[in-house]
Amino acid sequence: MSKTALVVGASGIVGSATATLLLENGWTVYGLARRPLAQDGVEPIAADLQDAQATTIALQRLKPDAVFITTWLRQDSEAENIRVNAAMVRNLLDGLRSSATPARHVALVTGLKHYLGPFEAYGKGILPQTPFREAQGRLDVANFYYAQEDEVFAAAKRDGFRWSVHRPHTVIGKAVGNAMNMGTTLAVYATLCREMGRPFRFPGSYAQWNGLTDMTDARQLARQLLWAATTPEATNEDFNIVNGDVFRWKWMWAQIAEWFELEPAPFDGTIQPLEEQMKDDAPVWRKIAERDGLAEPDLSRLASPWHTDADLGRPIEVVTDMSKSRRLGFTAYQPTDDAFFDLFARLRTDRLIP
Repeated sequence: MSKTALVVGASGIVGSATATLLLENGWTVYGLARRPLAQDGVEPIAADLQDAQATTIALQRLKPDAVFITTWLRQDSEAENIRVNAAMVRNLLDGLRSSATPARHVALVTGLKHYLGPFEAYGKGILPQTPFREAQGRLDVANFYYAQEDEVFAAAKRDGFRWSVHRPHTVIGKAVGNAMNMGTTLAVYATLCREMGRPFRFPGSYAQWNGLTDMTDARQLARQLLWAATTPEATNEDFNIVNGDVFRWKWMWAQIAEWFELEPAPFDGTIQPLEEQMKDDAPVWRKIAERDGLAEPDLSRLASPWHTDADLGRPIEVVTDMSKSRRLGFTAYQPTDDAFFDLFARLRTDRLIP
């Protein structure tokens, strides 16, 4: 039987990977965004989730079996993050309640800031021990992820749908104009280093350089989203989601350098943020794009140095436990080096890097 999905944020890194996987599995897919992009097989729905009435109107004829919430809007403070992003989830679920057939399953994508704290208190204070486990619960701090969850829980109690929450680590995947995009940021940085003869220097902390870490391929997250939506044992549960391997950046940095035919610069333990290193690179990138016929000459739509700096500059080791979903039958695995290489190859094919 054909199933219908609504992917909220369908043009983003996670949303586009989820839409692709659902289509491959025979689902009818609707993609909601403020300004939907053309995606093969995805029916676009234009709606601003901050506008409750417009959202309800946009969703009034939709009858989704499953809803995947993969979007958020960054604000200047955590209080504003909470206000805006909680309202977006609330407006979405209220709009779906008004549709002809309420959703049977709602999946919310958040992340490891559930354990690390929001940007204003990122990696500070008393944190749970690693590897992070779902049973560790919430920190005693305001966090828009918690506010989003509470909106889902309240609507599920009211409307009777099933839910799942998914917490990826840093996501690897393709999307233009995305606020959190380490893979493409590193690809652009490597390209600029090669172009200008600059050292390909790890920008982060010694703890990240030498400690163990993990990441999440957007395709791996999409697999877990589909699994949770179709597996009764996953009903009303929260799940960590990473690729399944661990690595040290001192190893991964060399792998990325080799892919771009660069020599990795020696690391002396000094944090040298990408936001500082790349602050004057926009004109250089535009020249590269014009010379090589690239699809996106605006550096700010490809690279998010601030977010990459936040992840690579952490003073603590971050690894994630996957036992909960594995015990319930989710066994997918994705090598992280292959995830980077697949992304780089796709960026080159799509003329986003030379």
